[in-house]
Amino acid sequence: MEFISSSDELEALYGEPGAPSLRKVARQMTPLYRKWIMASKLCMLATAGPEGTDGSPRGDDGPVVRELDPETLALPDWRGNNRLDSLRNIVRDGRVSLMFLVPGSNNVVRVNGVARLTADADLRARFEKHGKQPATVIVIKIGEIYSQCARAMLRAGTWKGLDESAGLPTMGEILAEQTAGEEGGAAYDDAWDARAAQTMW
Repeated sequence: MEFISSSDELEALYGEPGAPSLRKVARQMTPLYRKWIMASKLCMLATAGPEGTDGSPRGDDGPVVRELDPETLALPDWRGNNRLDSLRNIVRDGRVSLMFLVPGSNNVVRVNGVARLTADADLRARFEKHGKQPATVIVIKIGEIYSQCARAMLRAGTWKGLDESAGLPTMGEILAEQTAGEEGGAAYDDAWDARAAQTMW
């Protein structure tokens, strides 16, 4: 078995990325990305450290993160198994990725950035619930925000029978926001189902 060992080899196997996939990227929270992320009660956190990578689900009974400012998110570390794999990685290598999910939406919103960990009393107190506070809070400086293609979720049938996505901005609306109306909008959304059906596999 031969393995791909360079970017050139890899790119030769795929076509050029579509313009919308590049133009939908934001460098900070925008009105529509904010609405989407604040609707998410579940995100997947990926970190990297000297021993390797780690992936961890993070959930809450309301928005899973809070916005400290348009360039900064805060993610409380609620009680878990105390392995601390993700937190150890963040202390030593702050690079993080988050994938925000909303039941019923086949789109995923992704955030890549740099995180730091704090036990700041005032910030921890902002997350207090039922008399309890998180031990620490992950503070994430946003590098980029973008929406992920829905094909993976569609192929998996992830949300069959479960839908909390009413009122979310569409990917066409987000793309229009990021391109000042040059791309996206209703026409993009209207064409999506047919486009996805032709390119699902």
